[in-house]
Amino acid sequence: MGCGRVGATLAQSLENHGHSVAVIDQNPDAFRRLDADFGGKKVTGLGFDRDTLVQAGIDDAYGFAAVSDGDNSNILAARVVRETYGVGTVVARIYDPHRAEIYQRLGIPTVATVRWTSDQVLRRLLPMGATSEYHDASGQIVLAEVDVHPGWVGRPVRSLELLSGARVAYLTRYGDGMLPTGDSVLQEDDTVHVLARADDLSDVERALTNAPEETA
Repeated sequence: MGCGRVGATLAQSLENHGHSVAVIDQNPDAFRRLDADFGGKKVTGLGFDRDTLVQAGIDDAYGFAAVSDGDNSNILAARVVRETYGVGTVVARIYDPHRAEIYQRLGIPTVATVRWTSDQVLRRLLPMGATSEYHDASGQIVLAEVDVHPGWVGRPVRSLELLSGARVAYLTRYGDGMLPTGDSVLQEDDTVHVLARADDLSDVERALTNAPEETA
């Protein structure tokens, strides 16, 4: 739902990956953002209107993304699709980060646009720190990219986990993701992604952005 820049890009990406896609927008001119060879459905209407959803094929849908420019419309559509049509994979874009946290706790995955953008800017302004990438539905567990002090280079992942209390979920190395073991050694320019309790993230950040203590 929503054929703005995000919705059009998302629809094209899904189709390029071999999926059948339907795009809903109340403004028919919005479909001009789609490529000329887009093969999916283009349905004019409100994304929370049942007739519109049925026309788009909601009864056979695997997933639904509400990415219009209105928070209320997105969350209403997401709830209708999940609760009325039983679609399990639903995500809503929310501009207000506080509301996004509330809906996340209600079990509706959300992308808080303002928070995501501010986090990305902060990461470039303040290179040493942690940036949240994903919260679980309860809001208690976070997947975060954490900057690591150069002193950790050459040390095993296990030592990072023991000191920080977090779990290293994966590393990004030369642009590729890799699943480390406890014995995997951190290399220069690795990007570290950890799983931790949201309340503990500041402690994890503090532990890893400082040099490890030397052992005798």
